[in-house]
Amino acid sequence: MAFGLTLSELVRLVDGAIVRSGSGCALTGVASLDAAASRDISFLGNEKYRNQFLTSKAGAVIVAHGETGGPEATGLVAVDNPSLAFSAVVRHFAAAAGLLTPGVHPQAVVDPTALVDRKTVRIHAGAVIMAGARIGDGSEIGPNAVIGEEVVIGRHCRIMANVTIRERCLLGDRVILQPGCVIGADGYGYAFHEGRHVKIDQVGTVEIGDDVEIGANTTIDRARFGKTVIGEGTKIDNLVQIAHNVVIGKHCLIVALTGISGSAQLGDYVTVAGQVGIVGHVTIGDKATLTGRTGVTANLAGDETYAGKPAQPLREDLKLQAHVRRLPKLIERVKALEIALRQPP
Repeated sequence: MAFGLTLSELVRLVDGAIVRSGSGCALTGVASLDAAASRDISFLGNEKYRNQFLTSKAGAVIVAHGETGGPEATGLVAVDNPSLAFSAVVRHFAAAAGLLTPGVHPQAVVDPTALVDRKTVRIHAGAVIMAGARIGDGSEIGPNAVIGEEVVIGRHCRIMANVTIRERCLLGDRVILQPGCVIGADGYGYAFHEGRHVKIDQVGTVEIGDDVEIGANTTIDRARFGKTVIGEGTKIDNLVQIAHNVVIGKHCLIVALTGISGSAQLGDYVTVAGQVGIVGHVTIGDKATLTGRTGVTANLAGDETYAGKPAQPLREDLKLQAHVRRLPKLIERVKALEIALRQPP
């Protein structure tokens, strides 16, 4: 891997401090503590991995301030947040491995009316760029991706293999769409008329802000009219379903297998854990957290953690679960009392 780092360069990259110099080898890759070799960088971000740290063969390990352990041959760099610092290192090496090579593959199909600067973007084999689409400088369109008519994609976006972006959707800058996700499919809208489900036309769009990442096989439906919105900096996991006219605020986290029904609104900095279900037309306030498998059926205030079905404040749900766990013993006591009451005096 190119762009190797000395320990001093690593320190500058992560704004850290050298605790121990180690062997002084050039650092050319990243790895977990247990798999790292002498030229790899790793990190200790959780105490449950301390035993791996103590026997690691990494060339350098990023640690929290105050840490001095580990093998003598391993360099130590102290930072405020080892996990965040390690992410910066990963980005450094990823940039080295994935430098954009501009050009359009001969097996790609680009409509003559699409605005694509072949000197600044990369279009892979099998990709289809339809009429009127605009691709920003530094963006990459993966194999077999389909970019619909009049789609606008910002600068330095990465559209992975087999992604579909339907007509008139808008992506900001530095958006990442993982393989297989679908942006702008029709919303699930039908009217029951004379014994049949009649399709309601979905004529809106999807608007995705800057620095959004959307996971593999996630689907975001276009609005019935107006737009479905994903706010700046939001990160969406794999296998998430977001319905028509949903509005998601800035810097939200939405974990796998979540389903958000039509016209729901999430504020900024909302965290939604795995397998959460949110009904339509509800509002969830800023900085709310929904724990795994929560079922949201009504509006929720911000700055609170929720759990349960239906959703309630976590402390209330924990009380309820404690009561439920006591039910078997309570039933036994009731049965014993019933038997005692049936006995003659």
